[in-house]
Amino acid sequence: MTSVDEIKALLLKNKKRLEKEIKQSKEVVFLIKKSMHSSLSEKEKSIIKEQLLDIFKAIPALAVFLLPGGALLLPLLIKLIPTILPSAFREDADESK
Repeated sequence: MTSVDEIKALLLKNKKRLEKEIKQSKEVVFLIKKSMHSSLSEKEKSIIKEQLLDIFKAIPALAVFLLPGGALLLPLLIKLIPTILPSAFREDADESK
């Protein structure tokens, strides 16, 4: 497998992860809108809590990435603090353990 093939495979995998994260975020927006008119079940509340935590985890990762040298620092932080990643991106790391 060449480097180009490896990069393409990684981009495709991360594209799918990003699509999953966006889908989950859309579900949370729907649930938040629903909560304005009716009460939510415990499962729905749990989904909102988990997804909001994922969004809040992505903010520091993005901030680190935007720093000078952040593209090099972020992978190191992910190794040291694996929970910094949103859940859609952590599944692959959980499977490799």
